[in-house]
Amino acid sequence: MISPVQNLSDDTVQVLQNIVGSEFVSIKNADREHHARDQSFHDAHLPAAVVFPESAQEVSAILKYANANLIPITPWGTGTSIEGNSIPVAGGIVMDFLRMQKILRVYDDDFQVDVQPGIPYKDMNAKLAPHGLFFGPDPGANASIGGMIANNAAGTRTPGYGATKDNVLRLEVVLANGEIIRTGTRSKKTSSGYDLVHLFIGSEGTLGIVTEATLKLHPIPEHFSAVVAAFETVEGATRTVSAIMGAGLKPVALEFMDTATTRELNTTNEFHLHEKPTLLIEFHSATPHAIEHELALTQELCNDNGCLNFETGVGRTERDRLWKMRHSTYEVMVRNNPGISFLTGDVAAPVSRYSELVAACERELEALHLRGGSMVGHAADGNLHPGIPYLPNDAASHARARQALANMVRVALSLDGTSTGEHGIGIGKIEFMAEEHGASWDVMRGLKKMFDPNGILNPGKMF
Repeated sequence: MISPVQNLSDDTVQVLQNIVGSEFVSIKNADREHHARDQSFHDAHLPAAVVFPESAQEVSAILKYANANLIPITPWGTGTSIEGNSIPVAGGIVMDFLRMQKILRVYDDDFQVDVQPGIPYKDMNAKLAPHGLFFGPDPGANASIGGMIANNAAGTRTPGYGATKDNVLRLEVVLANGEIIRTGTRSKKTSSGYDLVHLFIGSEGTLGIVTEATLKLHPIPEHFSAVVAAFETVEGATRTVSAIMGAGLKPVALEFMDTATTRELNTTNEFHLHEKPTLLIEFHSATPHAIEHELALTQELCNDNGCLNFETGVGRTERDRLWKMRHSTYEVMVRNNPGISFLTGDVAAPVSRYSELVAACERELEALHLRGGSMVGHAADGNLHPGIPYLPNDAASHARARQALANMVRVALSLDGTSTGEHGIGIGKIEFMAEEHGASWDVMRGLKKMFDPNGILNPGKMF
């Protein structure tokens, strides 16, 4: 890895100021500390400076200088990553895209948009709403588009709209040497050359820095339906996931919550759930009749697998209530368990093996003998997020939680799954790369060396 850079010379600061303007280069402790950590449990690392570029040309000039002078560069969107993806472990320069948040052009007839990387996706969707369009992936937090591309973010709506990689058509990328390239096309299909767009998606800023993206959009649906279904057993709930997908139904979202999570949510007095394994399901449709058909078949499949309670709500208000509940799970868990901290896991397996994954993770949580452990997940794509409790300021407790997470990852790998469904590798999942990828990890190393021979781009991540 490139040598850490803790301080920049006055000459380097002056060069950066000449590129972006003196007010957009900061070496203040407050700015450096703000960019020293993301929302993960990983240790903070101070950058030497924070720079706020406004254009691809400024990004290019910064990278060209940094590459020549071996200064690490870490891209920064909103800092919502939870695997240490945006922590500047080698110091150097954090490149914050706060000033690159524009929607450049909306192609209404093609359901596409050109955007800069710093725009948060919820803010973007609010601006797209008057066009009757929205960007499908929903990671929960108001992540930047650049960060979503870097980590191939997904979230609750993956069954209906896919992950970020399924919704990016074209990229403008600045390479480590400052060269600006454009990859992809606005055409819906192409078989022209290597698929460089998808090479950069999920690369966590280690191969190049995205400065513009053309995204695929979707029409805002006319009709919504929401389902809350409680089951006697985890197996019944997870079997239902396979049954729904196998029946040809197309839920936009299909989420799993374990008994511990439903119990925590009921303490708010805002939700009234059966304290049992529960599925949250959402359908979109152009007609009320189609919604009614999907709900009827879904209820039949749920009942076949031991459903105890099946509640439906039609309309946007009920849908919004459903997702408010789902997205508040972590906040409620933390509030209800003072004196406990949590590691947020991210593992995934084939849907047919989801029951086994949930059962194994449940055993790991029980073995910790700490309150507050729980599991939620994007069940339709086999993704599970365990909340793993530990005692803060207790190294032994933290080590046990880390080991529990490692055990969960290895179970997922043994089920032909992955160490990370959507949070990326960052710092936290590097130890599993060789086990998951074998010789292909060496191919990835070769690509990294080719694109970034001096190792300046987000060092300490992936490898």
